[in-house]
Parts: sequence; C-alpha cells; structure tokens
Amino acid sequence: MEFKHISVLLNESIGGLDIDPDGIYVDCTAGGGGHSSAIAGKLSEKGMLIALDRDPDAVKAASEKLGAYENARVIQSNYSDLRSVLDELEIPAVDGIIMDLGVSSYQLDEESRGFSYHADAPLDMRMSRTGMTAADVVNNLSEKELADILFEYGEEKFSRRIASNIVRHREENPIKTTLQLADIIRESVPHKARRDKNPCKKTFQALRIKVNGEFDHLSKGLDEAFFSLKPHGRLAVITFHSLEDRMVKQRFAGWCKGCICPPDFPQCVCGRKPLGRLVNRKPIEADESELENNKRSRSAKLRIIERSAVLNG
Repeated sequence: MEFKHISVLLNESIGGLDIDPDGIYVDCTAGGGGHSSAIAGKLSEKGMLIALDRDPDAVKAASEKLGAYENARVIQSNYSDLRSVLDELEIPAVDGIIMDLGVSSYQLDEESRGFSYHADAPLDMRMSRTGMTAADVVNNLSEKELADILFEYGEEKFSRRIASNIVRHREENPIKTTLQLADIIRESVPHKARRDKNPCKKTFQALRIKVNGEFDHLSKGLDEAFFSLKPHGRLAVITFHSLEDRMVKQRFAGWCKGCICPPDFPQCVCGRKPLGRLVNRKPIEADESELENNKRSRSAKLRIIERSAVLNG
C-alpha cells in the first residue's frame, strides 16, 4: 500500500514557523513528507531541512517525495533523539521545528499494521516495527496494569471491565488479532456505549500509546526540540487528543513563565526571565474547508512557541 497522508493544518503550521529561506529546519515526524516538502520548497540553496521519522515505511516515502530537494535529508530516528541527530550532523541549533503527532493516515489504513479496529489484522501497533507489540501488552500484563493503561492513556471509564474481560478471554486463548480485541471490548461495555460511538477507539488509542511509549518520547522530544532552537526560532506542535495537547500546553506555559518569586515579595529577586513566548495563545484548529476534505483534522490543535533571546534562565 502506498504511504499516503494528508497533512493537517499545513498552511497554518508552515506560516507559523516564519521560515527564513537560509535557515535550518527539522520536521520531527516526516510521515508522507507533506510538511517537509512545504518547508523544503521555501528554502534557498543555503537552507537545510532535516526530516525524521521512526517508521521505516515513512522514511522510504519521505525520501522519495523529498528526492528532488538537494537541501533535504531524511533520517530514521525518533524525535526524542533529536539532539543526538543534530550533534552527529554538527548542528548546534536550528531555526524551526515542527511535530505532527499521532498516527498517520497510512498507518491507520494499512490493515497489516494493526492500528485499526475496522479490519482483522495481527495486533501490532508498532510505529517503528520493532519491540513490544499490542498483543504482548494485552496477553502479558496484569489486569490492574491493563486497567491503568486504558484509564490513563485512553480516558476509558469502562477500563476495569474491559481489562477483566481481556484477562478472562486470554486464559482460554491468546488474543492475537485486532477484531478479537474489538469483540472483547464491545461485549465489555453497556449497550448504550456501543450505540453512541465505536467503543474500541479509546482502548486502541491507549494500547498504541503504551506500545510506542508516546508520552515518554513526547516529553523528552519537546525539551530536546525547544532547547535546540536558535534565539527567535520557533517550535510548532500539532496534537490530536487532549492528553497530548495538555502536555504541550503545560510545557509551553512553563517556558514562557518569568518571575517565580512568592507574590508577597515587593520585587523580583529570582531574576528568572521567560525562555519563550507563545505565538498563538489559543490553539489553532482546522477551518471548515479543511474539515470537509479531511475528517481526521477535526481533533487537531496547533500550538507554536518562539524561543526568546535568553538562552539560559
């Protein structure tokens, strides 16, 4: 299957980076190369684009799409290792970075990857195609561990019932496929929950996050990205669910905070200066035109931060 992905909030994110044609930019989640090619097309011969992705299929697709740009380089790497990638390239700092989080359209639509609950496939969900699978998680973790994962990462209110049912079923036979798991989830929730919307969404999201260590990578990746920016460099992050957005919002707020002296101090003694400023105070969301053409943009939120001239604090 061809690696296809419709880039979400493309114009808003590229415009928000305020691209310098001679600058150095990083696309931390190259995917099908949509954001990457838009950035590369704005760069001069002096400019440079570094496109990263942990998925080997995405690396192949991005390499093909960016093949016409001499100023673009595609590297298979998790964005949480950004600093190591830049050190290896002997690049101390960059002018802008973009992160488009979540699962690509290709990963969702390619049945063999095991991300979707609409078709039967091995219960995989690995973005990098290496390491622990979703089947390993559901068949080996304790009932409490499963319930905690579903509640924390999926905000699933029926997490205990689903976890209990998973354990009961796996005692009879291992849970190996997406539709096996989907059936277990459906029988674990009340009839009303099945009617309102697909009850599998939150559990599949939670397992995907666990399998790929998404929150750990995001936390480390945000730090590595922000502190790899030049003064006035910008970091643009597109999130697709509330847990991701909350982490990005809180991290941005911390970097933009100045004085931390107690409020009853007559004057500042800490000397702390904001390390950045918010380019958009409220998240940018898809307009009606984009929503009509790409339903997956409905939950997308774009936040942009600019690093200040203060490089320590």
